[in-house]
Amino acid sequence: MSTDPFAERNWPLAHGRTLTLGPRALIMGILNVTPDSFSDGGRFDTLERALRQADEMVAAGAAIIDIGGESTRPGAEPVSASEEQDRVLPVIEALSERGDIVLSIDTYRAATARLAIDAGAHIVNDVWGLQRERAVADIAAQTGAGLIIMHTGRDRQKLPDPVDDQFHFLRRSLEIAEEAGVGRDAIVLDPGFGFAKDANENISLIARFSELNELGSPWLVGTSRKRFLGEVTGREPADRGVGTAATSVALRLAGAAVFRVHDVAINADALKVADAILARHA
Repeated sequence: MSTDPFAERNWPLAHGRTLTLGPRALIMGILNVTPDSFSDGGRFDTLERALRQADEMVAAGAAIIDIGGESTRPGAEPVSASEEQDRVLPVIEALSERGDIVLSIDTYRAATARLAIDAGAHIVNDVWGLQRERAVADIAAQTGAGLIIMHTGRDRQKLPDPVDDQFHFLRRSLEIAEEAGVGRDAIVLDPGFGFAKDANENISLIARFSELNELGSPWLVGTSRKRFLGEVTGREPADRGVGTAATSVALRLAGAAVFRVHDVAINADALKVADAILARHA
């Protein structure tokens, strides 16, 4: 894999879809169909409201909609697989009927991933980096889905250096994907901002982000409204859009390709500026 983060790459997805990564930043809009997500819980937990929000994010510039049925905030109550599926599958089915929206399922469960892809999802976004249910990799290999592998520090001993820990964890995840037969071109990595990382670790990862390009895969980043932005700005979650956009620009200039955000419009504008800067260096 190329270590040039701005080189053009085709990202193969399920159902014969592809996305182009590298030359232009892509936005993934967050659609939490949950009652308890940290900044928007309960806002989009009916089908009508979820579909309306998806339409608004696409109109504002989102290339992908990421649909999640279980909150991943610290201390959130776990839900059963069946409850997760009852929340996400009707939304995926309804959105897939429109045909023009790339859909991602935010899950670490292989059974949910399989059903979501059958319902029309194109990407599996695993916040446990394949290290909770390895069968997620099998599902991606069997269906041709795009696969997002996220780093997490939860439930394990981290290495002292945050960049070293990225390599330590994600190289194991990449081994799992390879063993399952997932092609490297199908994989996007995520450094997992906020997942068992304090403010200093998150800021350090932003400052040193270009070091991660050594792994050779494109990167998705998800800083949106995270707690560390509140510590820096003093803002509550709903008011962290500007802080999020600042990190989006910094991370784009360091090589990130996909940006998972709540506030699509402000990040779309910020990333257009970042891409214009990058074009002068091409």
